[in-house]
Amino acid sequence: MDKEKNNYAFIDGQNLYMGTTKKEINPWKIDLARFRIYLEQKYNVTKAFYFLGYLDESQQSLYEKIQSAGFILLFREHTSLMLGKKKGNVDSDIILSVMKKLYYKESFNKVVLVSGDGDYKQLVDFLIVESKFEKIVFPDGKRASSLYKKLGAPFFATLDNIDTMRKIEMKKAP
Repeated sequence: MDKEKNNYAFIDGQNLYMGTTKKEINPWKIDLARFRIYLEQKYNVTKAFYFLGYLDESQQSLYEKIQSAGFILLFREHTSLMLGKKKGNVDSDIILSVMKKLYYKESFNKVVLVSGDGDYKQLVDFLIVESKFEKIVFPDGKRASSLYKKLGAPFFATLDNIDTMRKIEMKKAP
């Protein structure tokens, strides 16, 4: 496999959901299958890891949609006392997952991160220095952390620009 075409995507599922479907102004829904194809074609993503807060059996159809669209679904571990009481908070899980893949020298080229959360800034800086960073993709460009503005346009993109939305949004039924 051509190494340039072997990037890994790490998606903060809660951030993606809140930055699209749950936006206060102009909410929209992502077609997960089209989004997975977009990541492959635009960023050469061969594996896409989709992180969610916790396993909730009532959401089984959502989990099946995510997996059938081609994402590898990963859940944050919570104690039974915490289930349903807090947001996903998968930041540390994503950071550790990326670092483990680097430490164990997993064969991939670069990281594409889908989130607007500033908690990933140190990871992004590290990946840039190590030449292992492709792009941070903000679900909602207006709500992305200002920490990333210093990176410059080559390092970030938004899903909520009109061209990208046309490619990945859920088409309305006729």
